[in-house]
Amino acid sequence: MITFLHGKLIEALPTLVVVDVNGVGYEALIPLSSFDKLPQLGHEVKLLTQLIVREDAHLLYGFASAAERDLFRLLIHSVSGIGPKTALNILSGISVAAFRGAVASGDVKTLSQITGVGKKTAERIVVELRDKVGAVGAWEASSAKHGLSPDDQKMNDAVLALMALGFKQSEAHDSVRAAQAMLGATATVEQLVRACLKKN
Repeated sequence: MITFLHGKLIEALPTLVVVDVNGVGYEALIPLSSFDKLPQLGHEVKLLTQLIVREDAHLLYGFASAAERDLFRLLIHSVSGIGPKTALNILSGISVAAFRGAVASGDVKTLSQITGVGKKTAERIVVELRDKVGAVGAWEASSAKHGLSPDDQKMNDAVLALMALGFKQSEAHDSVRAAQAMLGATATVEQLVRACLKKN
């Protein structure tokens, strides 16, 4: 399994890159969201990858962030009828946070506006992923709408981490506020989360 590519960016198109890793050129298909984060040609790049093996080809997909790759995997493994091509279209058409928010709120209209995703596919995405995206998606979406200061963003990240670990939203929020009051404004996300876990 190829987990990531780390090398020199040789070619970059909106849907495809070639990375030179120690003299071997790897071609990877990418979403537009990753293309926007690429460095200049000739510079060093690191892409997280997912290898898809088909009867007629071995295809490598590249992502600028773990969140993008996680969503790609979730789509191709959890939603019937969605293959790698449609999953890339989804990542190209909507941010990860906005996608989670749309699923959590059952926003079929937003999802069905993505190229390659019709109303039926959008409905299937909501039904099959709502439990997996759940409260974290709704929380992320509302945070993204309000534009957070660095301190609020840190608290928000800590709350999201706790919700991913099974905390209820209100419980996570109260725990993070208490941890920040105890540790002070300079506490990192990791320190806040650890403090919250110790208390419970």
